[in-house]
Amino acid sequence: MPCSSIPRPSHHRFHSGVGLAASNDTEVARLLTVYSPGMTVRSTLGRSPTLRAGWRTARRITRKARRVISRPVSFEKLPPKSTIRIAYQVMLGREPGPAGVAAHLPALESGATSRQDLVQMIRGFDEFNRSPGFTGRTLGHSIHSGRCQFIRGLPRAERILDLGGTHLYSDEGAMVGLGYPYRFKELVIVDLPSEERHEIYQSSQRLTEVETRLGLVRYQYHSMTDLSGFEDSSFDLVYSGQSIEHVTSEEGAFVFAQVHRLLCPGGYFALDTPNARVTRLQQQEFIDPDHKVEYQLPELVEMATGAGYEVVEVKGLNYAGDSLGSGMFDADEVARYPGLFAEAADCYILCLLCRKPS
Repeated sequence: MPCSSIPRPSHHRFHSGVGLAASNDTEVARLLTVYSPGMTVRSTLGRSPTLRAGWRTARRITRKARRVISRPVSFEKLPPKSTIRIAYQVMLGREPGPAGVAAHLPALESGATSRQDLVQMIRGFDEFNRSPGFTGRTLGHSIHSGRCQFIRGLPRAERILDLGGTHLYSDEGAMVGLGYPYRFKELVIVDLPSEERHEIYQSSQRLTEVETRLGLVRYQYHSMTDLSGFEDSSFDLVYSGQSIEHVTSEEGAFVFAQVHRLLCPGGYFALDTPNARVTRLQQQEFIDPDHKVEYQLPELVEMATGAGYEVVEVKGLNYAGDSLGSGMFDADEVARYPGLFAEAADCYILCLLCRKPS
């Protein structure tokens, strides 16, 4: 059909409202107007009051729906069936089956089970504890969860010394923050002044004393290689969490000797540190720019026995047996196995519990 045969629209304005001048471009302008979706809708609505009312109602509903959808939704306010679905998706990575819904829905609907109860129940499932959970991207978090288990398993003590025990996100310090379960009379944290630490460990705070739910935590700021300010036999437990690798091996041997002096007879020295057998598989350089050394298990045990300790427990965190077997580091594998393992030499982190003879 030639342009001249296209019916003339009832008005001659673009969306901007600018009138069309009579020219050779008039027919092209008519084409654009006729086939513009917005103009077509507006023209149709202009001819029908009923459609105009429906259009306004639809727009109000759309705006309201957008506000509702964009509004934060609390897990506690979800309908019971949606609660079960979300909990299963997040905790287990799957949809609940009919049996799972049937097992939880009545108690959720009646209020006998809260939504947080449901989450805790799923944490106790065999499936949850067998599931891969952590991945290589969250290896650090996987290791952290295992260190929490190690600290919860340490002996009860009234007087504790924590070497390098500052917690960047908790004034209570690492031992309390990671879950040490027992009350104590005093816990002393020794750490470098912030300005002397590597930049990734610096903090603007300089704490002195913090009263926690377990007891008093005191801070002292100096090197863990200088423990001369503490009296002999003044502590029941000394903990060095991810800190012995931040001093040289010679300084580490000196720390072992100094801690032996500070411990009461029968007292414990606990430490965890990266296992060089695995970390050298991961990369040739140290895994932390502030590390001075990374030990293998025989070296660490020899250092402990040479300082006069009995090594009463050796555990590992984050099993890496398949990586060691293949000769290629697999971060997904190591992250997939958090927690304590008997085969310490095959794990990413070495954990020792040493005892000073009575």
